[in-house]
Amino acid sequence: MATKCIGEKYRCNVCGNEVTVTKAGGGELVCCNQPMEKISESK
Repeated sequence: MATKCIGEKYRCNVCGNEVTVTKAGGGELVCCNQPMEKISESK
């Protein structure tokens, strides 16, 4: 899933790592060779 907004949060469904977008660049977040799942929208 491509990052679009600052503040979005993503989780890796394999290892559980979580990240918060601080600079949106439109790229896809990948961890453990799989796309990360968006868990919340920015506010």
